[in-house]
Amino acid sequence: MAAAAGPYVRSSRELWTILLGRSALRENDQIEAELDRHCERLLAGLSYYKPPSISSGEKLKTDKEVVAPLKELGLRISKFLSLDEQQSVQILQSYLQEDYRGTQSSIKAVLRDERQSQALQLKIAEYYYEERLYTLRCVLYLLTYFQDERHPYRVEYSKCVDKLEKELVVNYRKQFEELFRTEAPTWETHGNLMTERQVSRWFVQCLKEQALILEIIFLYYAYFEMGPEDLLAFARIFKEQGFGRRQTNRHLVDESMDGLVDRIGYFSTLILVEGMDIDFLHKCALEERVEQHQFANAREICQEMDKLLLTLGDIPHHAPVLLSWALLRHTLNLDESTPVIRHLGSTAIQQNVFQFMTQMLKALGSGGNNCTASTARMCFYGLLSFVLTSFEEETLGDQQHLIDVACEVFTAPNLAELFWDTEPTAGIAILLDNNCGMFPQSMAPLLQLLSALISDKSTAKKVYSFLDKMTCYTEPYKHKPHDVLSHEDGTRWRRQMPKLLYPLGSGQANIRMSQGTYGHVIPAGQGFLVRWDFSYSSWTVFTCEIEMLLHVVSTADVLLHCQKVKPIIDLVHKIISTDWSITDYLLPITSRLYMLIQRLSSVLNPPTDVIASCVNTLTVLATRMPAKVWADLQHTGFLPYSVTQVTGIAQSLRAEGMQAGSYGNLLLSIERPQGEYSVTMAFLRLVTTLVKGQLGSTQSRGLLPCVVFVLKELLPTYHKWRYNIYGIREEIGCLIFELIYTILHLNPAEESQGSSSLSLQSLCTHCLANTEAGQAIINIMAVGVDTIDAVMAAQPNSCGSEGSGQTLIQTIKLAFSITNNVIKLKPSSEVVSPLEQALTQHGTHGNNLIAVLAKYIYHRHDPALPRLAIQLLKRLAMVAPMSVYACLGSDAAAIRDAFLNRLQSKTEDMRIKVMILEFLTVAVETQPGLIELFLNLEVKDNAVGSKEFILGEWSCLQVILEFIDSKQQGKYWCPPLIHRAAIAFLHALWQDRRDSAMTVLRAKDQFWENLTSVLFGELPAPCNITEKSVLDTCAFTLKIICLEIYYVVRGSLDQSLKHTLKMFFEKKRYEYWSEYIKSLVTHMMETETEGVAPFLEFHMIISAWRMVLVLATNYVEVMHLCDNSLRLQLLQDVLEGTKVLLLVPSSASCLRMGSMLATLLLILLKQWKSIIVQVSKILDPLDQILESLSQSNQYFMEKTKAKIFSAIITTLQIKRLRVSDISQYSQMLLTVCETIHNEAIVLFDQTHHALTTGDAGLSDDKDCMETDCAPRLQHKDQKDGVCVLALHLSKELYEMDENGNHLFLITRKVPFLPAMLSTLELSLRVKQNLHFAEASLHLLLVLSRTQQGAAIVAGAGVLPSICLPLLSVYQLSTNGTAQTLGSSRKSLDAPSWPGVYRLAMSLMERLLKSLRYNFLSEALDFVGVHQERILQCLDAVRKVQSLACLDEVDHTVGFILQLSNFIKEWRFHLPQLLRDVQVNLCYLCQTCTFLLHSPKVLQHYLQVKNGDSIPSAILPRQPKSVQTPMKQQNTEKEEMEQRALLKVQSSLLRILSKTLAAVRHFTPDLSQILLDQSLDLAEYDMLFVLSFTTPAFDSDVAPSFGTLLATVNVVLNMQGEIDKKKEPISLNVGPLTSTEEAKSLKSLLMFTMENCFYVLISQAVRYLKDPSVHSRDKQRMKQELSSELVTFQFHTALNCLIITNNTVY
Repeated sequence: MAAAAGPYVRSSRELWTILLGRSALRENDQIEAELDRHCERLLAGLSYYKPPSISSGEKLKTDKEVVAPLKELGLRISKFLSLDEQQSVQILQSYLQEDYRGTQSSIKAVLRDERQSQALQLKIAEYYYEERLYTLRCVLYLLTYFQDERHPYRVEYSKCVDKLEKELVVNYRKQFEELFRTEAPTWETHGNLMTERQVSRWFVQCLKEQALILEIIFLYYAYFEMGPEDLLAFARIFKEQGFGRRQTNRHLVDESMDGLVDRIGYFSTLILVEGMDIDFLHKCALEERVEQHQFANAREICQEMDKLLLTLGDIPHHAPVLLSWALLRHTLNLDESTPVIRHLGSTAIQQNVFQFMTQMLKALGSGGNNCTASTARMCFYGLLSFVLTSFEEETLGDQQHLIDVACEVFTAPNLAELFWDTEPTAGIAILLDNNCGMFPQSMAPLLQLLSALISDKSTAKKVYSFLDKMTCYTEPYKHKPHDVLSHEDGTRWRRQMPKLLYPLGSGQANIRMSQGTYGHVIPAGQGFLVRWDFSYSSWTVFTCEIEMLLHVVSTADVLLHCQKVKPIIDLVHKIISTDWSITDYLLPITSRLYMLIQRLSSVLNPPTDVIASCVNTLTVLATRMPAKVWADLQHTGFLPYSVTQVTGIAQSLRAEGMQAGSYGNLLLSIERPQGEYSVTMAFLRLVTTLVKGQLGSTQSRGLLPCVVFVLKELLPTYHKWRYNIYGIREEIGCLIFELIYTILHLNPAEESQGSSSLSLQSLCTHCLANTEAGQAIINIMAVGVDTIDAVMAAQPNSCGSEGSGQTLIQTIKLAFSITNNVIKLKPSSEVVSPLEQALTQHGTHGNNLIAVLAKYIYHRHDPALPRLAIQLLKRLAMVAPMSVYACLGSDAAAIRDAFLNRLQSKTEDMRIKVMILEFLTVAVETQPGLIELFLNLEVKDNAVGSKEFILGEWSCLQVILEFIDSKQQGKYWCPPLIHRAAIAFLHALWQDRRDSAMTVLRAKDQFWENLTSVLFGELPAPCNITEKSVLDTCAFTLKIICLEIYYVVRGSLDQSLKHTLKMFFEKKRYEYWSEYIKSLVTHMMETETEGVAPFLEFHMIISAWRMVLVLATNYVEVMHLCDNSLRLQLLQDVLEGTKVLLLVPSSASCLRMGSMLATLLLILLKQWKSIIVQVSKILDPLDQILESLSQSNQYFMEKTKAKIFSAIITTLQIKRLRVSDISQYSQMLLTVCETIHNEAIVLFDQTHHALTTGDAGLSDDKDCMETDCAPRLQHKDQKDGVCVLALHLSKELYEMDENGNHLFLITRKVPFLPAMLSTLELSLRVKQNLHFAEASLHLLLVLSRTQQGAAIVAGAGVLPSICLPLLSVYQLSTNGTAQTLGSSRKSLDAPSWPGVYRLAMSLMERLLKSLRYNFLSEALDFVGVHQERILQCLDAVRKVQSLACLDEVDHTVGFILQLSNFIKEWRFHLPQLLRDVQVNLCYLCQTCTFLLHSPKVLQHYLQVKNGDSIPSAILPRQPKSVQTPMKQQNTEKEEMEQRALLKVQSSLLRILSKTLAAVRHFTPDLSQILLDQSLDLAEYDMLFVLSFTTPAFDSDVAPSFGTLLATVNVVLNMQGEIDKKKEPISLNVGPLTSTEEAKSLKSLLMFTMENCFYVLISQAVRYLKDPSVHSRDKQRMKQELSSELVTFQFHTALNCLIITNNTVY
């Protein structure tokens, strides 16, 4: 930033912005302080800026705070502008701060370059000129509103005006004289820069200042009395100056300055007229006390004025002054001045005084109904009233001129009401009365006057009543008619017969003049005017006139009748737009307008002004009843229409089947050639009104042709049309843009009520995005800030609040908003639209639209314009694939400085600051180059090693740190909205991981304290909170803390943040925020019931709080959440909030928030389940929520219901409960089963529909016992879906029911089992819905625990649902042999189709075990269907030793074990399968024994055959970033391989024990074979060959007695290790952790050894009794077995001894 000199001096423009209420200073005391601080400047006016002086130059040279280059430039500016040296430096510094469009670092380079330095001086001169004008505008603004009771700062303004009152006019009059007498500067006196062009610019500035000073003086004297001496002084000054036309430098005046010269003349006239105080004079004359007037006792001054004014009269500006003075002299009658009065009066009339007054008032009011124009109208109202009262109307010239000026006068506020309260025979009322006497012969003047007299509802009613009760009817006659009687002198007529006044048919409106009516005859030219005395309503006359026009519309009299009808329509328009209640009375007129439009549009030369008046009137009607107006208009053919049904956007854009209507023909044939567009402007207003009326889908589609016409015919070409009147082009553009803006802001829900997908909004969006209409929008936005400044500077009016410049600004603002909405509403597509291409294309030297948009930051007239430009930039930064930084080019740094200057300014409008911060927040994520420019981080010079950054001079973080400073909160420059935007920007930095910026911020003192200060305050109750942005601020702050904790290593957190977190705990902020969040939720539900939409800020803070609690589950120590009671309280609050949101049906937003809290509740339950003591306190609310959700049919409730199911499941798993522990157990179970029933039906239908439509997505089946080919998720079949979770929850609930009594009761109420089994059958058949199938089988397993449950499951038809469909789950090779099995890294518990098969096998086992003979036939059917898979499974252990394969073998052997209890039935039904199973079981026994006996061989097979020695189920989770030494890694790998080996060995032992138990049923009963001699040995096959070799792994080696002996040895060895309390090497993952685990393992070993011995002895006896066995073999068997059994006996006795000794010890 440039070096400053002395204290900061506020610029006049900044003071002007503050007075207008567009700054951050908006409190009354702040405004008063600013006025007190600058009162001297305002009083001094232009004299505040002093000429150069030696002393000032010396002070500047000795000022050390100003750098030398600025001093040098300041001196040059001082010479060029003839301005005080120190003030020149102040102007220079203000310019650099506010208007300089380069970087501050480039100033030195500019000063060194002569050409750039000169250009800079010229820009500073423009800035200086503006400063002078703004000083005067501030005074003018004070005088405008210091007595306006409606203004919020009236008291402060009034105090300031009181201080200025005494010396203001003296100072300003002196300055005015100096201005018009000052010689023009030359290059000799002001330097070489003072060229002719600069001299002309100086003179324009001089004229503007003169006009402003005179305007100030005029307003001053409107409130304060002017003395006679002052009037004389002003008269002399204005005469000398020639009312602006005899300037000292008049040789410099050109055509462009005529408006300013005229303005000076107007105010000169007004000051003199106002100084005569005609209003007071009129009052004194009425009260006959004229001597009290200030000029009554000023004879000498009056004589001087007479002499002076007698010399005037050569220009129209003199006329009002002469007329006013003549009236004053006539009223005072001080001496014999009649000749003077006559001369002055006649001169004024000759100069067309009333025409000039009308012209003056129109010129002053062209910029809008501002205070100056209104005051001028008030001034002329008094003059006009007094003139009409004092002089005969005939002596005042043309009456129409009087009416014109009267109508112009009545546009001032309150004058119409004042008129109706005055006497009807005085003042302008005389004019009204005279015109009433000529009605309806001369209709237009009266209607013109009455239209002007309508200002509010009361005056509208008075005008209506006035016209409704007319007492005379004037009509012309050339000759005396035969049906009247004449008075003797011919002045009175009497009608002998009644007469219809209009030649209209019967049944139509008409006026009947009755017999005996008298009339007053007035000679007029070659005929008579007769004023008939009878009462009638003028509204009937108006109706008849319109009806007459409809009758003559095809004749040559149409234009004559149009002249009579147009004032009528204009009057009706004015009345109904002012007071809608009168509309019904005017229905006879308004209902004829449709036909009038239709007929007038078809004549040869249509009267466009009448048609426009009709359309404008219908526009007013459409504001209240759009549907009726639209329906009636459709019959006229005036608007564009479609002859075919519009079905799509493409058809609409091609305008297929669309006609332009009468309006389109008028535009092309009449308006465009003539250059006048009254009908077009009326058409645009009408269509906009109809669109705003939300007509409905049918009518909106009818408006499509109108909108298409605007988009295709008007918008792309209107700027090329011919125009006769300046400003109409801008007005038409603004109207077009207002129409589009209205369409784009329609409510989509209301607009799309119809069946058609085509809407006005989608049509506009597509057309603007893809056609040349969008280019027209871009052309408006590309106007640029320089063009706007030029247009605003060219306006002659004082404040610039109205006029063509303001219209241009409004049009550009609409273009910004339209473009922003088009981008937002445009359907997302990979194809970039032409509009987006044009917006984002790169130009050269910053010549592209992005740069133009960014440079609107320099605009100062309207704060909304830069704000909307930044908003559009933000939208483009979000969606457009381009770099804003690249588009800005070399101007990037300068624009950055301008953004930051406005962000730093303490008086800047808050909304601009917020928008800048929001733009930067978006840029953090989408514009990396731009955000780096704004961050402006510099590398620290003395940084060693890694780079260290510091904040640059132009870093936005400097401002952000000021905004979040806790000491700044609550001050006017940092309101809550700005604080919120600043915290949101910081959140974006943390979320996008801008490490360099975060590092710099963390290093700042008090950063974390300032950031988190908002969290330690007390917020108002939710029902009382007014500034909801504070909630967003808290939310973003919490998220920043969470992101910091999550990404930063725990030990590396800043000490300041650690201290803050500790204070958060110690000050009980967890409790506070948890309670506050709960109250927010409660408040939301209360407002929801009242119909108030929930606030977005509530969602933000609840989401942030959820993030805090989720993070707290993993970072307990860091966040100081170790207290179990506190955690339990937080959990309870979350549960209560969830219950509040979900217990009562509410809006979608509340339910979504309830779903969010349900997710949080589920996470907390899983992480904090150890702290929950009373499970019922959790279950009861969850049960209530579940009951409420079950009654809701809303689609988006599915996920919420699933989360509640998960929460209940998690809660039930915390502690083993009984049915009696849950009060609502039966109801909960019923609800869950109903859910299963409904969801199963839906899933069945969806799966069946997918199959029939060919979208089943079946996956390829593979014969793999653990490989799952994951199918696509089909509809409701999701792991966390409602259906699957309901199955799991029901499983948990049924596990609590030990007796299974509730199942019977539930199945009677809800037939969920048939529905579930039907869906299961279909799912298995098509191999879909994996999660559902798995969960269903788990539930069926639980239900089958008890005999009653198993009977219910079997009775429901479980076997037909599973048996055959289960074939689809696996696949065999074509020859029936097993395919090569692979291994998988998938966890054994992961859902898979082989897992489903295993569950089905377990279900068969459990059902057979529970039901025995009642389920035997089904079990045999099952084993018969799946015999190939069973045999393959039994043989698979030799080839695949993965855990999944072993698990399936385990389940299969278990099922065979249960089935082996029914060997006779088995042999009867499936004899061959029985033999195959026996053989395979023996081979399985041999394989298991071999692998258990040889762990190294097993490990080798695991590594080589399966390719993975470490199943994923036992892999420990490690952070990826952890680096360990190689030796440690090898050790860990060995340990994991050992664990994998132990897992497999444990599975093999279980399989071996079940195999031997099954084989035991296939060998003769030991007691029976020993004792029963009649035993049929043929029933039992010899399962093991007579051999005692070690078991082999080869399938060619048959199982033998050696296999059984080896099995006994393996078991004995394992048992010995347990007895010695050693770690078992082949039984478990690690050491035995409990006595129960050791006992369980010992029992398993004893069970295995017992069965092994049993089988061994039984098979031996079977051999001994078999006669086919040779005796030698029997003898050898005895010898081998006796020696082996002795050894086994010794080892068994030894083990018993060890056990005994250990027990004694």
